[in-house]
Amino acid sequence: MRKAKNIFANIDTASVFLYILLISFGWLNIYASQYNDDTNFVIDFSSRYGKQLFFICFSLLIAFLILIIDWKFFYSLSYIFYGIIVTSLILLLIIGGVTSGATSWFEIGNFKFQPSEFAKFATALALAKYFNMQHIKNKKFQTKFISYLIIIIPFLLIILQNDTGTALVYSSFILVLYREGLSANILIFFLIIGILFILTLLIDKIILSIIFTVLTLAIVFFLRKNKKDIIMILLGWILSLFFIFSVNYIFNNVLPPHQSKRINVLLGKDFDPYGAGYNLIQSKIAIGSGGFSGKGFLNGTQTRFDFVPEQSTDFIFCTIGEEWGFIGSFLFIMTFMGLVIRLIFLSERQRSNFSRIYGYSVACILFAHFVINLGMTIGLIPVIGIPLPFVSYGGSSLLGFTILLFIFLNLDSYRLQILR
Repeated sequence: MRKAKNIFANIDTASVFLYILLISFGWLNIYASQYNDDTNFVIDFSSRYGKQLFFICFSLLIAFLILIIDWKFFYSLSYIFYGIIVTSLILLLIIGGVTSGATSWFEIGNFKFQPSEFAKFATALALAKYFNMQHIKNKKFQTKFISYLIIIIPFLLIILQNDTGTALVYSSFILVLYREGLSANILIFFLIIGILFILTLLIDKIILSIIFTVLTLAIVFFLRKNKKDIIMILLGWILSLFFIFSVNYIFNNVLPPHQSKRINVLLGKDFDPYGAGYNLIQSKIAIGSGGFSGKGFLNGTQTRFDFVPEQSTDFIFCTIGEEWGFIGSFLFIMTFMGLVIRLIFLSERQRSNFSRIYGYSVACILFAHFVINLGMTIGLIPVIGIPLPFVSYGGSSLLGFTILLFIFLNLDSYRLQILR
């Protein structure tokens, strides 16, 4: 038990306040995205805003239950949670329902359940427990391999569901591993791969290979006295050339056709204003039309007339931009980033590796969702379908993020007692 007599005495109230602020603001914008002249009742459970109100109440109940549970419950069952969610993801590929091209849901009557939203906290718990009392640096290959495997298994299963957006979030665990001692070279490697992927789609692969080879030779010349670095650079050069000549195959045969189309539209290689580019065009119009101070609550024309598809889910930021303008968008961004920064601060004050690693996982997952979603709505990232945490409509999404956050707030409240 906590040392304080009041079980809520050590709960971080700042994080709870920011959470409530975000879900409340999210509900307001879901209501606005569904509002029309026939809307009479705030509590209408046949509507999305009515259902979201129920999801919020249920999530608050779950948050309360999580806070009163002893931290050892989550620690001892970390691997069990992970095993259950991996099993669910496998079953989903066999008997799951298809929504928007992704096999991401179990459908029981009118009830839908998305296991991938809960896979995040389960993966974070498993990874944190595995690295409890140890660091990545100076560890055997087996230790690193198992840690990668914990992340890769749900990642691959979600990829097989054709849910690229959710799978992409798992790349954020690299930042967690980096905090625990992973070499910065790994981050640089993934950054180079990302840049090469984009450049290969824009530049002829022969020309790009020549440019990359010249740059590699220049680096080798300056580092000619360090043979170990030269070997690593040459190995990286060989792998990069192989990747450059593989991009077109990956792009045309591995990525789903709609994702390839959206990337081409984003890069300006294709123009499809009534197809793959429609969402992005309408999203930019909605956000831009808000101007400095916005059109006002319930006064967004793009919002009210449903020009932007999925405006209450993946494109909820369009409603924020249109009705609340630059000022409202800026305050929302500051609020969300305030929560992420707060979580990083709380993670750093933990005495146990388990709590710290889990806390960083929460912060990185939320940050990745935030960046990808906003980047998607303003045209910096291809439209891949990913919710804005605590704001987008969706029961599985809200409950998954609530569990993810409040497990850490529970661990933080025990920080003076969890020493290992």
